[in-house]
Amino acid sequence: MDAPVDVVWTFLLGAGLPLWLGNAILTLEKGAAYETDDDISGTVLSYTEGHRLRLSWRPEEWNHDSTLQLTVKEAVTGTTIAFHQERLSGREERKIMLGHWKDVVQQLDDAIAGL
Repeated sequence: MDAPVDVVWTFLLGAGLPLWLGNAILTLEKGAAYETDDDISGTVLSYTEGHRLRLSWRPEEWNHDSTLQLTVKEAVTGTTIAFHQERLSGREERKIMLGHWKDVVQQLDDAIAGL
């Protein structure tokens, strides 16, 4: 993303939160629960200000939790945003989620370019 890390981080946890997590109130402390309007729920597993957020992440229709990690780091021309999702049930679920996160990154790129 063509913006400084602090700007991107603030956006991701503020106005940009609905783009990647959904409409939710997210308390940034370990153990805090959240639920989105799209029936995704979980808890904060860890939080490092300005760098990384790990959440349990579970859509209502799944019978298991996954772990979602959001990381930002300085890049040569701005900021790199990385999503990493673990504990998916298999190949099909990984394929679906890869497509989902690619779409999310494109939406975030478009939104950040407009800042």
